[in-house]
Amino acid sequence: MSTPTPRSDSHFVRVARWCTRHRRLTLAGWVLLVVVASVLGSKVGTREIDDFRLPGTESQRAYDLLAEHSPTQNGVTDQLVYVARGGTLKERALRTRTERSLEQVRKVPIVVDVSKTQLAPDGRIGVASVTYTDDIDELEPDVLKRVQEAAFAARSSGLQVEHGGQGAQFIRFSEQEGGPTEIIGLLAAFVVLMITFGSLIAAGVPLLTAIFALLTTLGLVPVISQIVDTPDFAAQLAALIGIGVGIDYALIVVTRYRAEHDRLAARTDLLDEEAGASADDVREQRRALREAALLTAMDTAGRTVFFAGLTVMIALLGLLLLGLAFMQGAAIAAALAVLFTMLAALTLLPAILSRFGRGIDRLRLPAPGRKRRAEAMAALDPGESPVWARWSEAVQRRPWPALVVALLILLGLAVPALHMRLGTADAGIDPPDTTTRKAYDIVATGFGAGTNGSFLLAVQLPTKGDVGAARSVAQAVSDDPDVARVAPPQLSKDGELATVVLFPKSGPQDMETARLLGRLRDEQLPPVEQATGAQVAVGGQVASQEDFTSVIADKLPLFVGMVVLLSALLLMAVFRSVFIPIKAAVMNLLSIGAALGFVTLVFQDGFLADALSVGTGPVESFVPVMLFAIVFGLSMDYEMFLVSRVHEEWLRTGDASRAVRNGVATTGRVITAAASIMIVVFLVFGLLGGERVIKEFGLGLAMAVLLDALIIRCLLVPALMQVVGPRAWWFPSWLDRRMPRVAIERE
Repeated sequence: MSTPTPRSDSHFVRVARWCTRHRRLTLAGWVLLVVVASVLGSKVGTREIDDFRLPGTESQRAYDLLAEHSPTQNGVTDQLVYVARGGTLKERALRTRTERSLEQVRKVPIVVDVSKTQLAPDGRIGVASVTYTDDIDELEPDVLKRVQEAAFAARSSGLQVEHGGQGAQFIRFSEQEGGPTEIIGLLAAFVVLMITFGSLIAAGVPLLTAIFALLTTLGLVPVISQIVDTPDFAAQLAALIGIGVGIDYALIVVTRYRAEHDRLAARTDLLDEEAGASADDVREQRRALREAALLTAMDTAGRTVFFAGLTVMIALLGLLLLGLAFMQGAAIAAALAVLFTMLAALTLLPAILSRFGRGIDRLRLPAPGRKRRAEAMAALDPGESPVWARWSEAVQRRPWPALVVALLILLGLAVPALHMRLGTADAGIDPPDTTTRKAYDIVATGFGAGTNGSFLLAVQLPTKGDVGAARSVAQAVSDDPDVARVAPPQLSKDGELATVVLFPKSGPQDMETARLLGRLRDEQLPPVEQATGAQVAVGGQVASQEDFTSVIADKLPLFVGMVVLLSALLLMAVFRSVFIPIKAAVMNLLSIGAALGFVTLVFQDGFLADALSVGTGPVESFVPVMLFAIVFGLSMDYEMFLVSRVHEEWLRTGDASRAVRNGVATTGRVITAAASIMIVVFLVFGLLGGERVIKEFGLGLAMAVLLDALIIRCLLVPALMQVVGPRAWWFPSWLDRRMPRVAIERE
């Protein structure tokens, strides 16, 4: 009997066939791509940013006024904190040591001003402000370290010196070593793959393709940073997504390939040398069988990977609609990670599989009960799992209880998200042993919590040198009960601008500080502006963060609407159904809401915060919107994989209930394995990631994938599809004529 071949010669088949017949060239191409990306990235270097300034906001207007009238005040300002041990800083020896330290700091080229040391009432604590020439993204970490080293040179048994501010944070992040988190994530994924496949070689194949894609992406992140603003966590975010998605895509293809190989082998009269067949004939049949299985897998699972990758990239690149320069680099880096993992699954993976064939199952691990499971598998359709077949049947027998339980779990977890507070965590939640945290705590102790979150009022005077107007502004804001103190106004050299520094009583992360900002802008300042003719813009770190949060909130509906609409249209074109895209959008929003609720519980409310070694504070402003993009895209992966198998069976049999059972039975094991890999990888980043934002992404994504795979895909979807029945595939004829056809199954 001849070996079956794929029913179509699609683009996926043609690409896979070329890659299998040019294995060495395909592998060489990927090696060259990795080398070029790595060399190019190392040559151009990384340009990182770490600020939240946005054009059109009041805080940015304050910075623009400073840049125009008082450039020396427009750079980043750090704090050097001095603490006398066993005495006061007024003592001659300590005062001399402190002043020499500040003199050395003044000699660093990027320093434009160093203030006199301001002493706390008890004289033990002193703070000197260091103003740099430029914003943080224009400064080099090595030069910033010279400032820190000059200050730390004053340390002694009697004098403690610490460094706080954005520059200090930038130094801390630049010193964090990359690599271990990504390596641990890959090793953890390899363990899950070995458990899933039961073979060292089969487990290594998806890992190999993910590594090629990951190295290419990480090599290009520095290039991206030279073109668009790229935050310091972009590389880790790309690695986090690339490892999880890349291994998942390869897992889907390898699983389908193994199933197709077994199916075709069962239908083919296999030649045997002992029965008289020549060795060449046996090898040729095995090669043909291997190629047919591989091409069929690429024509089915390959399509799924392609469209799943598109949905993830649509969701990630949708972040560009927000118009926030801060997010562009992170969005593009993450989308590139998905693109390269998808391309690796469609090109490099078939080349590797064509080399190993069914030999990928060599070096099997001992697994008790394998024979019994094989017998159970033989009683099912090819590729079906007996466990998931029984599970689907159980859910379909009682769909309504399954629906209620699933919805209660998801909605219950989403409730904490209703009181989520957005902002930016400051040094107050840094590890206790870091100099930034020590400086933060010492300043709060000596001068009050609000000293770490001062407001900068840029007062554009009605007439040149009008000090009276500036004093009126200072007096008006000092009357607020939540203001600790207001520094005297300082005139710019041209006399057209005055700056007023205001210190709140509460810390920068406290709600009282955010409310104070709102009162200053809406109540205290408008009357004095009208009375004096001055124009006031409130800036500072807290103001910038609040403006950033406000801009995101204003643009969020557009972003969510566009991502949901584009994804829904893609699903509608693929599955020719009105119900499927609506169901997918609602369920994805449920998983996102539950994930955000979990993030709020941990990082804001403090649930398990000590066990996970994370500080409590507001959730970073951009985390919810980026989590939405990532989770929505990943959820569409599982949606595409599960529903494509259900749709394939529906077209073949016309039996809606059987289609659901077959879809769950054939994909449940793969979805669980893929989810397990993602959860493990995301947890590694969530637990070991250096930055708090990476921990938020890691733990949030781990919870989202867990809920999506176990609650939604394996409980809510089969129950809902069973309730809706054949109506799930209703598609009006007028829409069918106008909607383009995109085939995810073989034609």
